[in-house]
Amino acid sequence: MDERVVDVAIVGAGTAGLNARREVEKRGGLPLLIESGPYGTTCARVGCMPSKLLIAAADAAHGIGAAAALGVHAEARIDGPAVMARVQRERDRFVAFTVEATEAIPAEQRLLGHARFTAPTTLMVDGHTRVSARAVIIATGSTPFVPPLFAAIRDHVMVNDDVFELRALPSSLAVIGTGVIALELGQAMQRLGVRVTFFSPFDDLGPFTDPAVQAVALRELSGELELRLHTRILAAEPGEGGVLLRWEAADGTPGEERFARVLLAAGRRPNIAGLDLAASGLPLNAAGLPAVDAQTAQCGDAPIFLAGDVAGHRPLLHEAADEGRFAGANAMLWPQVQPHERRTPLAIAFTDPQMGMVGLRHDQLPEGDHAIGEVSYERQGRARVMGRNRGLVRIYGEACTGRLLGAEMFGPGMEHMSQLLAWAVQQRMTVPQALAMPFYHPVLEEGLRTALRDLAAKLQLLDRCRPEDLAEAPGQ
Repeated sequence: MDERVVDVAIVGAGTAGLNARREVEKRGGLPLLIESGPYGTTCARVGCMPSKLLIAAADAAHGIGAAAALGVHAEARIDGPAVMARVQRERDRFVAFTVEATEAIPAEQRLLGHARFTAPTTLMVDGHTRVSARAVIIATGSTPFVPPLFAAIRDHVMVNDDVFELRALPSSLAVIGTGVIALELGQAMQRLGVRVTFFSPFDDLGPFTDPAVQAVALRELSGELELRLHTRILAAEPGEGGVLLRWEAADGTPGEERFARVLLAAGRRPNIAGLDLAASGLPLNAAGLPAVDAQTAQCGDAPIFLAGDVAGHRPLLHEAADEGRFAGANAMLWPQVQPHERRTPLAIAFTDPQMGMVGLRHDQLPEGDHAIGEVSYERQGRARVMGRNRGLVRIYGEACTGRLLGAEMFGPGMEHMSQLLAWAVQQRMTVPQALAMPFYHPVLEEGLRTALRDLAAKLQLLDRCRPEDLAEAPGQ
């Protein structure tokens, strides 16, 4: 049996693990990156990049149909095999770049195999290598959740990973879930000519906690998508031609339909199978996970750290990269770990209209010490020009300071406006300071200015704004 002694053992070679390794090496330590599967991150293989490739095709197809409202008439012909071939071809390019970078890591810093704990800082890898480390970082990511009803027929249903292996588009698709992954992939399939039905036992869509934004999202998406909310799936039976689903609506009305494909998009779970975390000596909760400090990535006072999706704090690539870095730093500093100030929360869903979440969510606002400014994108000038005038933006401000706290957003171009607001919130801007920033005319961002003015009025801060910051332009 091989014996390896290293400064930091890192389990998982995804975004968090790769960044942790770089930080350990930068600080003069010897890292060992342990990976049980093929190299290439979740983002590149089955997440951000292939999903955006599929959405790009769907947006192009939808744009052709939507052009009629502008007086431009054309007919879309969707070549499903060609769509999926491009998704896979470009996906493979992104994966190849990631694999190439990982394989460029010195061989003595990489080990293939499945790791499990045998002691707090000792790992056994596939029975062939014992790894002793000064500290351990767990960066094993997450895996799609398969509801118990579908576990017995797993080979007959898809998770998001499987979507990108399709050679052609299915004739029909049932999507189980109405979260971000479900809506992004399901709407894309709908716009590519697939008959799509969404099922959820709940009434929420996407990440929103603001009831006003949620209501607008539900109204707008219900006009395009078949949403069966408050609906419980009773049975799923595979057979010739797909999977037969039986369900019951909230009022007790039964229903059934056969779908060519079923996509399970009911969330993801930390990937901890086979790690034997109990052997680490850490106290574990009912889900088998230890408590993790979000600012240090440390588990209790042990030399064990969790980073990325497995930690469950903010399962997004940019957060995984950050957590990997400060987990690597603290693994080298242990036991004198240092807290790291987290960036302002920022999440975007690439639906149409897009969804954005910045800073504090509506359900996190300080009770009695906030105000809300809003703008409807139904009347916003640039949005109307483009025929994309749908959505609602709500921006939150602190009453006692006038400082921007966050926003929940649904509308066109929210991937860009969410980014701008995140910078403003992180800079601890007040509403008058944000209004003093330049706004071009006509652009979608002018809607933010309208919402900020509304917020300034509700916070009684108009007298702290310069006259030019309250100037108006047509169609804002």
